[in-house]
Amino acid sequence: MEINLTGKPAFTYVNVDLQPGETIIAEADAMASMAAGISILAKTNGGIIGGLVKKFVGGESFFVNHFTNNSNKVQRLVLTQPTPGDMKVMELNDQSYCLQGGSYIACTSGIKLGVKWAGISSLIGGEGLFKLQASGTGQLIFGAYGALIEKDIDGEYIVDTSHLVGYEPHMKLKTQLSGGIFSSFFGGEGLVTRVEGKGKIIIQSRSVSGLTAWLNRYF
Repeated sequence: MEINLTGKPAFTYVNVDLQPGETIIAEADAMASMAAGISILAKTNGGIIGGLVKKFVGGESFFVNHFTNNSNKVQRLVLTQPTPGDMKVMELNDQSYCLQGGSYIACTSGIKLGVKWAGISSLIGGEGLFKLQASGTGQLIFGAYGALIEKDIDGEYIVDTSHLVGYEPHMKLKTQLSGGIFSSFFGGEGLVTRVEGKGKIIIQSRSVSGLTAWLNRYF
């Protein structure tokens, strides 16, 4: 299987070249186009209970699609995401990585998705009450609105609310005011997320909540 990103960073999409017999699992409605030799099989996202949990608390679809190359030659599948922005392919080797709800796009069959409790602080910070955790060995594809920025941290780092896309599971998130009470609310920054630990985080340069807030001023 060969996975390539095209159209970065504003309108990224994914070309997945499947060898005969290979399968990739993708979020519902992620397929933009595909070769006629590829078949689609819809399955619940981790069983009925697991699918319901991921849908209502993890921000993902109840069903996922399994795309399989049933031909005797390489076939191409094109995947995309609902919002304009960047996408990333992450290689996991018996590892786990946490994603914000709605950012998952696809993965190879060795990756399993689970939902973990993130805490009240995460909910207040706009990152959701639960976190989506991808675990296993294989390739994980995810995306977000805007460009994706990788940052290695060792200690503490501040991220504006709704901008944190991914982080390693051992890292801790705390929500706090960006400054004093007056500066936080009248300076326009409000709440921020303090990430603590050592590892890699991924930030999106834009947020859908920021876009909707800007649009609401004109309606």
